Amino acid sequence: MLNFHQQTNIPKEFIYPKEELIQAQEELNELVIDLRGIFTGNNSVATQHVAMLVKTACLNHGFFQVINHGVDSQLINMAHAHVNDFFKLPLGVKLKVQKQHGSLWGYSSAHAERFNSRLPWKETLSFNFHENSGSNQSVVVDFFESGFGKEFEQMGLVFERYCKEMKRLGLVIMEILGISLGVEKSYYKEFFRDANSIMRCNFYPTCQDPDLALGTAPHCDPNSLTILHQDQVGGLEVFVDSKWKSVRPRPDALVINIGDTFTALSNGLYKSCVHRAIVNRQLDRISLAFFFCPREDKIIVPPQDLVSGPRMYPDFTWFDLLNFTQNHYRADQATLQNFTLWFLSSKFNNPT
Repeated sequence: MLNFHQQTNIPKEFIYPKEELIQAQEELNELVIDLRGIFTGNNSVATQHVAMLVKTACLNHGFFQVINHGVDSQLINMAHAHVNDFFKLPLGVKLKVQKQHGSLWGYSSAHAERFNSRLPWKETLSFNFHENSGSNQSVVVDFFESGFGKEFEQMGLVFERYCKEMKRLGLVIMEILGISLGVEKSYYKEFFRDANSIMRCNFYPTCQDPDLALGTAPHCDPNSLTILHQDQVGGLEVFVDSKWKSVRPRPDALVINIGDTFTALSNGLYKSCVHRAIVNRQLDRISLAFFFCPREDKIIVPPQDLVSGPRMYPDFTWFDLLNFTQNHYRADQATLQNFTLWFLSSKFNNPT
């Protein structure tokens, strides 16, 4: 298990091809969308304005930031503090929930349980979030208590609150996305009401040679929507107009990007955001990524209003795509296209 801070040379399995390491030379001038009007009553003018801005971003690169989003800044700060505390724990403690190949949940150092080259210069902690109807037991609190002991209950409670807020905001954004696409405004919101999402805490240690390594390789997220809060170090970059552009951190904003599943749900109209994370020589970096996902057995099918022409993608479930990215394919910029070919081939070769 690699101790990042003790490395004097970059191990070869962390070195990326030069074409993936081309540096960003400019900052992304992304839309920063104010949601205040959405939360202050039935303001249809404000809602339509926000929907228009969201549509512009999603047709272009699938990336925007939101402010006045209603998530308590103290809660965000507490979540960051707990993440910082977690990744400072002794390795033996973190390994109590070591991620196993084929599993989505647990602690991972550089995804080394899955890959042996082009490893990301980061540690992650991932866990499931869904709301149990009729149950008082929190899946998040249970993850921390069963993995680390009762003393981690408070950490679990903070992340439970954080995930609930991310889901609440995710449903609001799904409604805005529906309005922006001109479909029945509750279509996507209802589709995701019983969401089964993934919370991932990312820790990017300092790197002695950031020109050779990456924190996260270029990719599109396979899920539907990612809601991310990053600290003030910076490192997130988006691929726009055939070049990498850096994203300036905003403490008051949450980053939103479209993922492959929503691209399919919009029949290809909205772009899945191509992004990466670079590493820093002087400063560690933390980000909190909430991957908003449908229930695993939900069939990914766009509303009829968006299917005047041919269907861009076949009917599939979120589990189908998740299985593909976990067991057959390493997520990159072309995951959805390659999944479609694989999925159709699998159905052709194994008709039911």
